[in-house]
Amino acid sequence: MKAAVFHKPGDISYDNVDDPRIEEAGDVILRVTSTAICGSDLHILSGAVPQTTDMVMGHEFMGIVEEVGPSVKNLKRGDRVVVPFPIACGHCFFCNHGASPSCENSNYKHYGPNGDLMDQKGAALFGYTDLYGGYSGGQAEYVRVPYADISPRIVPDNLSDEQALFLTDIFPTGWSAIDWAQLKGGEVVAIFGSGPVGLMAQKAAWINGASRVIAIDPLDYRLEKARMVNKVEILNPHKVDVVAAIRDMTGGRGADVCVDAVGFEPERTFMDKVKATINFEKGSIKVLDLCFQAVRRSGTVSIVGVYGSPYDNFPLHRIFDKGLTIKQGQAPVLNYIDHLIDLVKEEKVILDDIITHSLPLSEVAQGYKLFDEKEDDCIKVVLKP
Repeated sequence: MKAAVFHKPGDISYDNVDDPRIEEAGDVILRVTSTAICGSDLHILSGAVPQTTDMVMGHEFMGIVEEVGPSVKNLKRGDRVVVPFPIACGHCFFCNHGASPSCENSNYKHYGPNGDLMDQKGAALFGYTDLYGGYSGGQAEYVRVPYADISPRIVPDNLSDEQALFLTDIFPTGWSAIDWAQLKGGEVVAIFGSGPVGLMAQKAAWINGASRVIAIDPLDYRLEKARMVNKVEILNPHKVDVVAAIRDMTGGRGADVCVDAVGFEPERTFMDKVKATINFEKGSIKVLDLCFQAVRRSGTVSIVGVYGSPYDNFPLHRIFDKGLTIKQGQAPVLNYIDHLIDLVKEEKVILDDIITHSLPLSEVAQGYKLFDEKEDDCIKVVLKP
């Protein structure tokens, strides 16, 4: 079959690879009908998240069940399904406590309690390095889905692929950022980053009762997309002091909730890069620190941007003095997906309005270039095998 294969930093190509096969009784083989490039895929492309061997990329995908393992009960050949990105067994301690991204059984290579840099990670993820299980991803014609009775969800016939695809990751991830803050209604929510996850968090904030949603991004075209599709207020850090602006908008207090939807590879100056090199750090926590400054005392900061490195000079003093609540991690998609499918089905939220580019899978290298280099006002790339 054909697939998007990562070879080394900066090198992803459309290659021939072996067809997947049923390996465990609970597997299914999916014929992929739609897949997408995620911002976290770019961390692998850049080398910031290490992968030393060839790997089929992609954790946002959906498709048609082609083969079914002998113990699978909930799916049959021909079912059209969307697949959450964490791989969960469904019966371990963490799966039974609503924490499927910490599944004890799916990441048999590198699971552990410690969360180290190069070992003892959480649950396996599709197409996201050997550290997270080494499973081939869904930027391919076919993909093996383990524990198939647990995570995949049948897609209603009246939903297009584009309407359903983002239930795999970015909508549940944006939703989790808001759910963690437990809005009561009337809150001001400031979301740093207006890429795909940030746009989804904006949608989730409105649905959960926010009174104001503020989008922060250094790229005007992303801010314009946020204003157009999500009716948010916008701030560009190149044009205003965003912390001062948010305080001015909130009677001097700051936002009730700040969301970091950027992670450790934000836009950086030359001096930011020099500092990281001197401190032996990957990327920067500059966006996260802005969240800590812009949120009000006793507020909540949700972190859904990826961080994969320790940092010196972490502003614990500010967090302690302000009494902040911090929630972060991979989204527990299984906690939300059935409700989110209903929201899409009932037309209470539109997800496909963030798509800017749809390409054949054969043009995957161009898709990554568009997304990574933010060419042609690119926000979200969907690939069609």
